[in-house]
Amino acid sequence: MVNQHAPSEKENIERLITIPEDIKKVISGKKSATRRMKRFADVGEVMILEGQKFVIEKVYQQALGDITDEDAKKEGYESFESYKESILSIHPGMPWIPTLKVWVHEFSPIEKA
Repeated sequence: MVNQHAPSEKENIERLITIPEDIKKVISGKKSATRRMKRFADVGEVMILEGQKFVIEKVYQQALGDITDEDAKKEGYESFESYKESILSIHPGMPWIPTLKVWVHEFSPIEKA
């Protein structure tokens, strides 16, 4: 059985952030992290959103139950509860499983020269 979360198997970085509202949050500096079920990038890779470049600084796994208010703020939300509500609204019928591990991708803008 192949581990879908193996470091060598990752999705395309271009699909890391696709929701228009999230793209706006990244561009405006309100979002500096995203959590996904699969791994989409390695440290040092560059993501381009609306012509702006962002470098991936950290990639690690985290259980849903370990997400803090501070983590939610990096995601562009006021609190953990608002982040959780948003995720569950994006994925109707999905249960919130505190032990489920997701991939965290943290990034920052690359200054234009």
